[in-house]
Amino acid sequence: MDFDVVIVGAGVAGLAAACRLRQQALEADHELSVCVLEKGAEVGAHILSGAVFVPRALDELFPDWRERGAPLETPVSHDEVYVLRDEASSLRIADALIPRTMHNSGNYIISAGNLCRWLAEQAEALGVDIFPGFAAQEILYGETGEVRGVITGDMGVARDGSEKEMFMPGMELRGKYTLFAEGARGHLGKRLIEHYALSEGRDPQHYAIGLKELWDVPAEKHQPGLVVHATGWPLDRHTHGGSFLYHGDNQQVMVGLIVDLDYSNPWLSPFDEFQRLKHHPDFKRHLEGGTRVAYGARAIVKGGYNSLPKMTFPGGLLIGCDAGTLNFAKIKGLHTAMKSGMLAAESVFAALSNGSEGGDELINFTAHFEASWLFDELRAARNFGPAIHKFGMLGGGIWNTIDQAVGGKLPTLHNTPQDHAQLAMADDSKRIDYPKPDGILSFDKSSSVFLSNTNHEEDQPCHLKLVDPSIPIRVNLPKYAEPAQRYCPVGVYEVVNDEAGEPRFQINFQNCIHCKTCDIKDPAQNITWVAPEGGGGPNYPNM
Repeated sequence: MDFDVVIVGAGVAGLAAACRLRQQALEADHELSVCVLEKGAEVGAHILSGAVFVPRALDELFPDWRERGAPLETPVSHDEVYVLRDEASSLRIADALIPRTMHNSGNYIISAGNLCRWLAEQAEALGVDIFPGFAAQEILYGETGEVRGVITGDMGVARDGSEKEMFMPGMELRGKYTLFAEGARGHLGKRLIEHYALSEGRDPQHYAIGLKELWDVPAEKHQPGLVVHATGWPLDRHTHGGSFLYHGDNQQVMVGLIVDLDYSNPWLSPFDEFQRLKHHPDFKRHLEGGTRVAYGARAIVKGGYNSLPKMTFPGGLLIGCDAGTLNFAKIKGLHTAMKSGMLAAESVFAALSNGSEGGDELINFTAHFEASWLFDELRAARNFGPAIHKFGMLGGGIWNTIDQAVGGKLPTLHNTPQDHAQLAMADDSKRIDYPKPDGILSFDKSSSVFLSNTNHEEDQPCHLKLVDPSIPIRVNLPKYAEPAQRYCPVGVYEVVNDEAGEPRFQINFQNCIHCKTCDIKDPAQNITWVAPEGGGGPNYPNM
């Protein structure tokens, strides 16, 4: 199938790009075909974010979004920021001392998945073709090495690689330009960055894992518009991250924990740290008497400006979190991803309007990007992560407060160690004994993955590929007590004993919620995440 533009991923970046392309085409009365591929069973099924939303990009894309019924129902009413000292005490930060980037006046508490569903409706009304349930599996290259589209994965392949009765071969979707908007650690974006050396001269990309639950709470506990952020406990001073709790609409509360993936203790389990968090009085008082209704987790790209790869290559662009446009100083990436998609659309349309047949590198995009508020915002926040990693939470917080006060003009700091290389040896690290879940505020992984509505066709090849199958037991187990058992938030990886009593590495790929943490954190870089059969994975209702 041939299109003018192929977009991989129906998140906010991809859908904003699609909408902007068709808006320009209609305004100019220019024929333009646009398709969006989405690996989830439906648009929004794989979307997970906090989320407090900055409407700046949406204001530009659809100035009449209120009249169109965009799902922005709950404006932020006030912020609370805490330092959690231990499991029982905390210090609330005075409003006057809250960093400017954490002020949320004018923002909205939303479901990112529902925003994507609404954007998809707008895109289809503008004439965009959206294909959910189709995973882009391979990059299609032209004769001179340029990107010419993607190939979707085969459907109906058995675990042993044979073709089942309902086998359907993958399809080539050819485009003059291809935009990659897969989200954090996109498996095709990762290949493009390596193939074209797009990260040369940049800091390594950095990631966190974000875990989130959705709770129905009693009416008397519901405070629509309240935004709570916290740092400190349950993470120790060597582990960076933070927590959040947002009161949205429909008597629902969103609660979560973010753990930076450069942590050093291989015994740490982000999932179990999250379950502990909810027992802290400052979180427990919001959740007590409520019911947990959804759970999920996703990698967060947090390297920011210093880690941004070159976003252009022959025949296409990396946009949104596939490139790393999230502003971690704000803990927000939806508005920046949308803007990157809109900028990409404008560069692509300008080229096509001038008669381009595609395949060239959109070098004008870089100037367009650097002239935008997105570039200014990311550059001003460039020191946020590096300062915290260099000086700690307190020292880094002071550095960033001064840097923000002077308009981001302090010297640029860098964070060059790679996340996967930070683990200490298990024998040299403190074991962590996590309390058993009480089934009221804290839960186990099995019941949690059930709430993510995750499903994969069991009779298909495993999509979690090991470069060397011997490494988990031969190397990672003696060195790091095989940390995949703990960093995976849904129990995909286990070390079990075989009939002879010998340890064996087991992959329960059916549990995978496509968070990509294993692809990032495995110390041997032995695990590669690739897309499973289209439609598989989580099915988040409104995360």
